[in-house]
Amino acid sequence: RADSFQERRDFVVKSLNDIDGIKCLNPDGAFYVFPSCKGFLNKKTKLKKDTDFVKKLLEKANVAVVQGSAFGLEGYFRISYATSMKNLKKAMERIKSFCESLS
Repeated sequence: RADSFQERRDFVVKSLNDIDGIKCLNPDGAFYVFPSCKGFLNKKTKLKKDTDFVKKLLEKANVAVVQGSAFGLEGYFRISYATSMKNLKKAMERIKSFCESLS
């Protein structure tokens, strides 16, 4: 069980770090990560806050994440990897496409 969580965590962290504009550190023991979306908060994207990023991600890519500011981490978002690898692969593809559409 712990191996499957580690595999999913590593997949999510690598997938997010492969997206230009996203930076994600490896978490210590949690089942979620807090990637930075600060690279997309600018005049060009018209996204000012992490709340704007997560709202547009849900609207445009059907991926639900929580804004980091809800946890005191402005400019980040929280995504859980406590789901199937199939769901995670789909979510990472959608997040990548969404982020590429902002560039």
